[in-house]
Amino acid sequence: MIESADIKKIHKFAQKMRRTSLRMAFECGEPAHIGGGLSMIEILATLYGHVMKNPGWDDRFILSKGHGVLGLYSALYEKGYMSEDDVATFQTNGSKFIAHPIMNRRAGIESSNGSLGQGLSMAVGISLAYKKRKNPNHVYVILGDGECYEGSVWEAAITAAEQKLDNLTIFVDCNGHQNDGAVSLQMEFEKMVSKWAGFGWHTLPCDGHKIPELVKNLEDDVLGMPKAIIAKTIKGRGVSFMENNNDWHHNRLSKKLYEEAIRDL
Repeated sequence: MIESADIKKIHKFAQKMRRTSLRMAFECGEPAHIGGGLSMIEILATLYGHVMKNPGWDDRFILSKGHGVLGLYSALYEKGYMSEDDVATFQTNGSKFIAHPIMNRRAGIESSNGSLGQGLSMAVGISLAYKKRKNPNHVYVILGDGECYEGSVWEAAITAAEQKLDNLTIFVDCNGHQNDGAVSLQMEFEKMVSKWAGFGWHTLPCDGHKIPELVKNLEDDVLGMPKAIIAKTIKGRGVSFMENNNDWHHNRLSKKLYEEAIRDL
C-alpha cells in the first residue's frame, strides 16, 4: 500500500508538470495539443515519479497517443532528462521537440509518433524481446480512447495476450474526446473495459486522476497476462475553461488565458 507521503510527492510532481505543460504551450506562441496532455498528467506522474526503474534504460515508456506529448515533455523536464533550453525550443523552427515525439534517447523519448495506433506494436516487440532475454524490466504505454479505433491496436493486443506478455502494461486515457469530437458509445469507458478484457488482458478500470487507484492497479499483476488499466480522465484537467472542452484539443494560449490557467492550478 502506498504511503501518504508518497502520494503527496506524486501530487506535487503532477502539479509541477501541469505548470510546465502550460508554460511550454504559451511560450511557443503557436497552437498546441493541450487538453490531451493535461488529461494524462497523473498517470505520467505516477509512472515517472514512483513506479519506473531508470526510465529509458531499464523500464521503458512509449507514448502512443503522441499528440499528448506536452505531458511527456513536462515529465522528462521535471526528471532532468530535458533541459530548460530544450523546453524553450518547443515547436520552434529546427527544434527536436515538436508537436509529436521524435525518438531521442538523450532526452528520454523512446519512440517517434505521428500517426496513431503504432505505439502498442512497438511495445509488444520490446516486451517480447525482454521475455526472450529473461530481462526482468517492464514496458508501459499510454493510448488514447480515440486511438483505439485503429485496427493495429487490436492486432497488437491479440499478439500480447497470445505471447503472455505480463511485462507489458498499458493505460487507455479515456477522456471521451478525440480531434473531431466525442468518442462514440462503442468506445466509451465501460465498453473499453469489456473490450480489453475480451482480448485476454488483465483489465482494471480506475479514475485516472486518483493516484492511489493508479498505484494499486499498477501493483495488481496476473502471471501470464498483459495488463490494461482503463483510466477515466478529464480532457484539460486542472484548468476550468479547458475541462471537457474539446476546443482545447489543439489551441493557442493568449497571455490572459495563460494567467487564468495558472491561477486555476
